[in-house]
Amino acid sequence: MKSNIGKTDKGIRLTLAAVLIVLYFTNILSGTLGVIGLVAAGMLTLTSLINFCPAYILFGINTCKIK
Repeated sequence: MKSNIGKTDKGIRLTLAAVLIVLYFTNILSGTLGVIGLVAAGMLTLTSLINFCPAYILFGINTCKIK
């Protein structure tokens, strides 16, 4: 897999994942919406750690500066 996530994108994804997790554990997001938020947080974290987003290939996006 070719890396397609840059440093700024990675930071935004990890920050958003942290916000979703905090919202869940403070019961602001609960029920089905909370579970969806946790799944989204997990996907954001996973794609940040492996530096690859499958959706970016579909849309032709590459935020990684290294070619």
